[in-house]
Amino acid sequence: MQSIPVDTSRLGVLRCAVGPEPKIADFETKEVKKDRDGNTIYSVAVTVRQEGRRVSVIEIAVTGEPKGVVEGAEVRVTGLDAFAWAMGDRHGISFRAAAITPAPTTAAPAAGSNGKVGGA
Repeated sequence: MQSIPVDTSRLGVLRCAVGPEPKIADFETKEVKKDRDGNTIYSVAVTVRQEGRRVSVIEIAVTGEPKGVVEGAEVRVTGLDAFAWAMGDRHGISFRAAAITPAPTTAAPAAGSNGKVGGA
């Protein structure tokens, strides 16, 4: 399966729609999917909103639990790759990332000595 790197800087705002959940390898036995090193694979649903377009939701697999990623929060996705797949008459695109982290938050302006923003 060929991986296709995705330029996340072109995707617009990324938000966590469904927080990290262990990916299930076998729904009958509830076996959790692991990578080659035995680490748990997690799935995170992320909304993608490009300017002038509708919101899309993609599920991204990532090794290890993404810490601090919560529903509704803006996230950063690094090392995102897309994979085309087909099984019988079913086909689609899956996504895998090196990491999913909370987006840095911008601090509010500091209040001046008189308690007003900007010191005015």
